[in-house]
Amino acid sequence: MSPEHMPGEDSAPISRIVAEVAAAFPGERISLGEMAEAFGDRAFGLLLLLLLLPGLLPGMASVFGTPLLILGVQMGLGLRVPKLPGILARQTIKRSDLLRLASASSKGLGRIERYVRPRPGFFTSPLGERIIGWLTAYVALMLILPGPGTNGPPAFGNIVMALGLIEHDSTVTFWGVVLTIAGCIFATVVLCVLGWLGMQALGWMF
Repeated sequence: MSPEHMPGEDSAPISRIVAEVAAAFPGERISLGEMAEAFGDRAFGLLLLLLLLPGLLPGMASVFGTPLLILGVQMGLGLRVPKLPGILARQTIKRSDLLRLASASSKGLGRIERYVRPRPGFFTSPLGERIIGWLTAYVALMLILPGPGTNGPPAFGNIVMALGLIEHDSTVTFWGVVLTIAGCIFATVVLCVLGWLGMQALGWMF
């Protein structure tokens, strides 16, 4: 099925997007490289969404932090189509895990998903997409660095941004940017406090 034809037009955006990916790749596992090639200039948003969904689950976020960081930097530099290194392009996602994550995420994002629709604006422009890219790179760092409760808030905001990016909705993307910045501030403060406590503990020991 062509990526332009999206199954389940009446379903929630995340479920519909995942259904589109599943229809394009009917195998048991789907590689990131295949998705990047198949979806062209929509690949950034799709890959961001698929890599961020596990960020809402405990213990899974850090695994996807590195590819998310690479994609964010590429977007920030203005690339229109992702260029994944071979080792990342070969990484695969199980269809069953993808569908399970989509179902769980759609429940949590239900209210936001109802408002997603094509709305051109600043955040659908090249400059807006660069800002999304650099914010995504910062979110990826928050996912990579260990910290209690620091994964969910930035990942949630970034998922909202990714939804807006895929659907060309500048308004939803804007709110995703706001949520992402708030989540990153929270995560940064927690990590800084943990770092400070760690330095204090070392001072007491030595």
